[in-house]
Amino acid sequence: MIHRTGHGAGTIGRTAGRPGAAALSAVAVLALAVTTAGCKAQPADGSPAVSSSPPKASAPATDDAKPGATASPSPDPSPSSSSPAASPKPDPQGKTLMATGSQGKQVRELQARLRQIGHFNRTPTGYYGTATVAAVQSFQGKRGLDRTGRTDTLTWQKLLAMTRKPTAAELNPPATRPAARLDKRCLTGRVLCISKNSRSLSWVINGQVVSTMDVRFGSQYTPTREGTFSVYWKSRHHVSTIYHTAMPYAMFFSGGQAVHYSSDFAARGYSGASHGCVNVRDEGKIAALFDQVRTGDKVVIYW
Repeated sequence: MIHRTGHGAGTIGRTAGRPGAAALSAVAVLALAVTTAGCKAQPADGSPAVSSSPPKASAPATDDAKPGATASPSPDPSPSSSSPAASPKPDPQGKTLMATGSQGKQVRELQARLRQIGHFNRTPTGYYGTATVAAVQSFQGKRGLDRTGRTDTLTWQKLLAMTRKPTAAELNPPATRPAARLDKRCLTGRVLCISKNSRSLSWVINGQVVSTMDVRFGSQYTPTREGTFSVYWKSRHHVSTIYHTAMPYAMFFSGGQAVHYSSDFAARGYSGASHGCVNVRDEGKIAALFDQVRTGDKVVIYW
């Protein structure tokens, strides 16, 4: 029987009535705790998520009469009333190139170009979420286009004509929040220095800040632990076995709590929270950080 304790971690207990079961070693306990670890975005009010079974798929809609009902036969259409089926009209704004859920370099370029002309006031993330939809709708409205929120061929062409190619600094600008003054524990060695006050993560090597990025934390019900830890496991394509959600570039430092990329944070910002993990908004930055951090590097979380 598996019992979860803490926030995102698991411990193992012996099942009663099972004679002869050998005690699991401390290594096995840690291994199972790791494999059952995970974080998931929570609502803005921080209330704990309620576990529920996935809803059953509903039957596809049909034109059949309801059970028990008597369907009246439809009269044959007269030749004078029949007409050929109308073929669908092509979208006047062209093919959809990017939309909600899209991610990658082109989305980051879209956000940077929208930011050049005042329609996107955030750091480009490469994820097409609600903020990007609103920015595209704003741009489309100003240009007299249908406010679909999708980036179609015509919308993209008009944006290209009004903007210039973004620079590397525009595509990957510094963190939007200034980094906090480094805690004294961050001044020696290789440290993920994480401030709850400034909501920033600084990657520090021997007192020198290499990179900084925006982060968010767990809610009041599932707080991110504070203190000094170390990275004990890295998992590039991790998926939570508790919440069944993606935790890319996960670097575990305390039980099931890890530093990892969050597409929900990229899309909704600080209106949500994690289940104790340290969420990073910029996928490009944490991807680079993941490649630099080693198992055993220090993690300091403080106010």
